[in-house]
Amino acid sequence: MIETTTEIGIVLSAMPISEYDKRLVILTKDFGKITAFARGARKQNSKLLAGSQPMSFGEFTLYRGRNAYTLTDVKVQEYFSSSFTDVEEMYLGMYFLELSSYYGREGIEASETIKLLYVALKALQARKIPKELVRLIFELRTLAINGEYPNLFQCGNCGRQEDLDYYDKTRRILLCRQCHGKVKEILDASTVYALQYILTAKPEQLFHFTVTETVLKQMEEVVHSYMKQQIDKTFKSLEFFENPIL
Repeated sequence: MIETTTEIGIVLSAMPISEYDKRLVILTKDFGKITAFARGARKQNSKLLAGSQPMSFGEFTLYRGRNAYTLTDVKVQEYFSSSFTDVEEMYLGMYFLELSSYYGREGIEASETIKLLYVALKALQARKIPKELVRLIFELRTLAINGEYPNLFQCGNCGRQEDLDYYDKTRRILLCRQCHGKVKEILDASTVYALQYILTAKPEQLFHFTVTETVLKQMEEVVHSYMKQQIDKTFKSLEFFENPIL
């Protein structure tokens, strides 16, 4: 008798193989990022058809072979890809999957990332806050989950926790008013607070605030400059999001 396991997860990518099958990359709660083959998933009457699409979230029943898993059943709770009618939303959602795949590892549980993906895609669906803010929240929190984020709670020079208003891009640290001297790019107090909030809030509370255009641009400067130094990869879906006419 074949032993199977059922895992909460989300499909990160899907590739057709042979005439009727698919090769899936699934981020799972307990096993991390895995490869799974969905036999017959390209047939119109397949029970795996809907659940083998990127952004499908639910319960995946799998058995493990010598080199990969085989998907035998799926109970989809959310078809996120079918809910996006805006092309930019779709590209941004795909970018979230790409970034999660970049950090995902087999054998490393991924419950935090799955929960973050779920609430971020829900936030894109709801359209209550700007797409750009959803992106920033997802990016910074992803960095935090993976232990790669700047210290945004104290001065990187003296350790002071008050009057933090300058981000040193070269050293990747926040500086307080007493340590940075005369600089032009002073951060608004709301920017620092928003960044700190993203790092500490519960996942279900992350996408329930908005900021001014000024604060949003300052947040982008901090997060994106850090990511460029930290991540040596080009995400195609992000390129399409930033240049939708290409």
